[in-house]
Amino acid sequence: MVALALWSDPVFRSEAEGAARVLARRYGHGGPVVVRSNTRAAMVNGPEGIAAALRLGARGLDPERDVLILLLTSHGSPDGIADKGGGAVELVPPGQLGRLLAASPVRHKALIVSACFAGTYTALAGPDTLVVTAADSTHPSFGCQPEAHWTYFGDALFNQALRHGGSLASAFAEARAIVARREAAQGFDPSNPQMAGGAAVLPLLDGAAAR
Repeated sequence: MVALALWSDPVFRSEAEGAARVLARRYGHGGPVVVRSNTRAAMVNGPEGIAAALRLGARGLDPERDVLILLLTSHGSPDGIADKGGGAVELVPPGQLGRLLAASPVRHKALIVSACFAGTYTALAGPDTLVVTAADSTHPSFGCQPEAHWTYFGDALFNQALRHGGSLASAFAEARAIVARREAAQGFDPSNPQMAGGAAVLPLLDGAAAR
């Protein structure tokens, strides 16, 4: 699995590292775990860095039976997630990310995007590609204060729901409800997290979690 924090704020690094631990324990079974953060010490380095991380994450995976999981966490806009490395901010639009994913030899993929307006990536969903996002394409998500350990969505999905048993779909439903309650308590408009596609992916992930 691959977890990338594309912004230098500590909350995104913390979320990528924490999510990678949870996902690897639940689905990894000894497969490669790649975690990268845009910090002064080490940078993702844009689309090329994402592609390199995906290649590392695919090593040793069965192209037909395993699932390549990619988590991206950062700030976001309706045009895509933000990638801030050495100073300039670039966006990674859905089309570009889709091409990077398509280049992987692993057929089944799960894309999780924790960012504002992340629902724009549901355009990449299909039977072999599961897409899970922290918000729909028209709303922000919340909880990205630099001092936090998790965003609202990351806390709900990785730190709470996925630590329980059950299917990924049920964990997502639980996380969505947790986020909705927290946003309502703060008086925020609902971020409306999304899950799309993945008809061939969900059974593989749930089977891995049951092993």
